[in-house]
Amino acid sequence: MAYFAAILHMENPEKNQTYRPHHLAYLEELEQQGKIFAKGPFIDGAGGMVIYIADSLEEAKELAEKDPYVIEGVRRLELHEWKMVRA
Repeated sequence: MAYFAAILHMENPEKNQTYRPHHLAYLEELEQQGKIFAKGPFIDGAGGMVIYIADSLEEAKELAEKDPYVIEGVRRLELHEWKMVRA
């Protein structure tokens, strides 16, 4: 198990509210499956971030690319493996 940070850069603010319910429903489904560590928007409106829990980069990419925001071109995906360091 590893953590992957999906940075979702805002690309189309006009479509954001239209697809927001679909995006949130998708993430809720993944949360119930134990595939989400954390999620939330950036305060400045630049997009948001989802931390996925996956066995590989390929699995995380598959999860992230199925997000309605990514499919519909609302957000641009940037994905990185994340090393969590506890304080």
